[in-house]
Amino acid sequence: MGIKQHAVLIADVVGSSSRRNLRALLAKRLETARRAHLRTKAIRLPYAVTAGDEFQTILAPNINIPELIFDLRMHLRPLRLRIGIGFGGLSNRIQAPVNVMGGEAFQQARRALESLKAGSSKYDVLTAFRSNKEIFDITANLIYTLHDTLLLRITSKQWNTIQVFRKTHKLGSTARILRLDRSTVSRNLKRGYFWQIEQTITGMDTLIRASKM
Repeated sequence: MGIKQHAVLIADVVGSSSRRNLRALLAKRLETARRAHLRTKAIRLPYAVTAGDEFQTILAPNINIPELIFDLRMHLRPLRLRIGIGFGGLSNRIQAPVNVMGGEAFQQARRALESLKAGSSKYDVLTAFRSNKEIFDITANLIYTLHDTLLLRITSKQWNTIQVFRKTHKLGSTARILRLDRSTVSRNLKRGYFWQIEQTITGMDTLIRASKM
């Protein structure tokens, strides 16, 4: 019988040294994300800050990981995150706090995050995946290289529109909440690459499940 696969998320804040009151803001935003993601049973353990501006958790099995990643980014705004996702086994049983745990999944997530921090790419990338399946890693990281290029171009107004629309799923309701007209909402979603992001989430979720991660 093979080793049971788990997914671990390790993230840190881009440009954290230049932010005032980072710890307070990070704690506040993480608490909101923690409540939301524990309520939907998307994470196995609460997000825990483990070093400076870095935090981690173990993801629940069979969740939509790309959806969780995007939702986490929205909860942590205006902070910009580098996120590493690692797949593999764990060396001990799942227990809080998360920093007492280890194993291949944590090692792979660490490698994924470090690859982003190394800055060896000619372009900015915010998300990386690592597993013991080379073809999956190549495919997933190529998709997110393109995805993150679009993500980095989203303006604050476009983010606000996306955040509300993801709750209402209706142009009219979003327009009323934001006190905008429907055409502005539609334009903000289009220029904020919302539809491409939705396709990425759906496609990547399918890839992860098909790869039996």
